[in-house]
Amino acid sequence: MFDSLSDRLESVFKKLRGHGRLDESNIQDGLREVRLALLEADVNFKVVKDFVEKVKVRALGQDVLGSLTPGQQVVKIVHEELIELLGGENCALNLSGKPPYVIMMSGLQGSGKTTSAAKLALFLRRQKYSPYLVPADVYRPAAIDQLTKLGAELGVPVYPSTVDMNPVDICVAAMRDAELKGCSVILIDTAGRLHIDELLMQELVGIKEKCHPQEILFVADAMTGQDAVTVAEKFNEILDITGVVLTKMDGDARGGAALSIKSITGKPLKFVGMGERLSELEVFHPDRIASRILGMGDVLTLIEKAQSTIDAKEAEALEKKFKKAEFDLEDFRTQMRRIKKLGSLEGIMKLIPGMGQMRKQLQDVQMPEKELAKVEAMISSMTMAERHEPKIINPSRKQRIAKGSGVTVTEVNQLLKNFEQMQKMMKKIAGGKMPSMPQGGRMPGMPGMPGMGGMPGMPAGLPSGGGGRTAAEAAKLKEKRKKAKKQRRKK
Repeated sequence: MFDSLSDRLESVFKKLRGHGRLDESNIQDGLREVRLALLEADVNFKVVKDFVEKVKVRALGQDVLGSLTPGQQVVKIVHEELIELLGGENCALNLSGKPPYVIMMSGLQGSGKTTSAAKLALFLRRQKYSPYLVPADVYRPAAIDQLTKLGAELGVPVYPSTVDMNPVDICVAAMRDAELKGCSVILIDTAGRLHIDELLMQELVGIKEKCHPQEILFVADAMTGQDAVTVAEKFNEILDITGVVLTKMDGDARGGAALSIKSITGKPLKFVGMGERLSELEVFHPDRIASRILGMGDVLTLIEKAQSTIDAKEAEALEKKFKKAEFDLEDFRTQMRRIKKLGSLEGIMKLIPGMGQMRKQLQDVQMPEKELAKVEAMISSMTMAERHEPKIINPSRKQRIAKGSGVTVTEVNQLLKNFEQMQKMMKKIAGGKMPSMPQGGRMPGMPGMPGMGGMPGMPAGLPSGGGGRTAAEAAKLKEKRKKAKKQRRKK
């Protein structure tokens, strides 16, 4: 969601780095561009004014003007001030005292409260807590059904609310039930409206007074921009919220809500929803988000994602197979599925320092998700014996695999040829020999598979494939496939 802002700031800093020496004039010009970039990102104008003033005061100091690398010093100052603007440091949930702890989810209708409650339940369960979901939105029967289904999907207990019950009574009864069941955290999904309503606020105040929640989280849709900040301010006045959850951060929102909310409400952003899946809820780290905005990547988040989705023992077993050159097509399919759990390859690239710029250079080249899906379909169309021993795949088997995966026999042949090359290279590595680079500078690999060496959970040194092709090569390949398709139709 910060792509547009990142691009604007990158162009500003490029100009500043181009100056051998900075003075008040070119710093002012640069900060004017920063101001415009933030306003275009829908950041509150008062927040922008204060931010730019702070950067200006520091940038005109001797530590910048007297520096050998003044452009880099300005970037450092903007980075530090961005961290401060976003909240300074990560603010964890307040789960202290005697359990069960109560977390109350509040916000307008359609902001994503119900899904966020389920996502938070999964997050807390991974933290070794025992969550209990409470549907208290009796005005929207679908919300009760949705939370009940999500709870069943997660294997988390859900209080059996009905539409004829009083929301405050539901929450009080649920607290007793959660205690009897030995649950340590109660997540209350409250009702919402299309706008702030007096009856709604009275109901929320009633739940707060009876349940004494440790956390009152305001759930806001990042796509609504400054409206989300305005509504958060109103909820904070009445409920004294303890934090904010921003949903739909994976969309094309400009980022203004995330950059403004702490300064306006004084309350920290605690979580961000990065997708529709229940696992796609991230703890909000101001320093990491600031680094992403400035194109510096976010390796820590990437590592955490890998650790949460990849089984360490399984990864170690596959690592041993790779080193012994026993890595087969079944293992390769397992590795591809692991990578998919981390998110899209484009999203992964954003988290790797320096890859943001490379991603822009490759914007005309399709990311290889479709190619990877083809490879997985081909491997899935093979029998287990074929996956373990690809050499037994004869012409008739190739035809069956091609039909089963919706590809051509040529593509099956290419997969098998690439995998055979990869196995040969593995044997050389296992024998202590470093394979020579083939002509063209690419290591053999799967069709469309980018270099994955060093990725968390992937065996070190996994060869790269065609994912790094240039735009011209991609166009030639596309044209070649079109011609082949026409020839097949003629036949």
